[in-house]
Amino acid sequence: MSEPISILELVLNASIVVQIVMAILILASFTSWIMIFQRGFALSSTRREAIEFESEFWSGKDLRKIYLDLEAREEDLTGVENIFSSGFKEFTRSRQQKDFDADRVMQNVQRAMRVAMSREEERLETHLPFLATVGSTSPYVGLFGTVWGIMNSFRGLAAVNQASLSVVAPGISEALVATAIGLFAAIPAVIAYNRFSAQVEVMANRFEAFTDEFSSILFRAAHSK
Repeated sequence: MSEPISILELVLNASIVVQIVMAILILASFTSWIMIFQRGFALSSTRREAIEFESEFWSGKDLRKIYLDLEAREEDLTGVENIFSSGFKEFTRSRQQKDFDADRVMQNVQRAMRVAMSREEERLETHLPFLATVGSTSPYVGLFGTVWGIMNSFRGLAAVNQASLSVVAPGISEALVATAIGLFAAIPAVIAYNRFSAQVEVMANRFEAFTDEFSSILFRAAHSK
């Protein structure tokens, strides 16, 4: 009784087309895992920073002091901090103009915060399109390798005098490995994409709520004088 063929032997003995398909899927899977960890850490960091900043913001601390502390930091501002900084900077700049108008000031402030919020949402969505692409296309790429491998198996079967399962089994096995690798690449990417999309939506709603609340505070400040 012959020993079963290992997965590695199936991969190494596969046709060049099937090997290329497997290599593409393995590379896509490896890249998607890197992006999954990066997005996970980035979203977790953004959520934590938002909680800390909002706690400071609502503690009653002077807004100018908060703004100056943020501007003194060397690293780039992200998340809620960037939205706050953009809004307060525009508020201060607009109020220093000679033809000061409270309504026009608030229009400028809201526009600046909306731009900052859009950029933050784009930053949070980084790599998500790639994960969606891997999740949706990997099974079909693997299926292509499967079809090609099975086709080659039957072509080889036509060249032999006596047909048996041992003749076509290796080719079919290597073809099914391509499908398995495609699913291995697709399933984590789909799960990560759905999870991260939900987290991005939650953070976008948080940005929206903060923008509205901060606009209300600046509105009262603009019309107080």
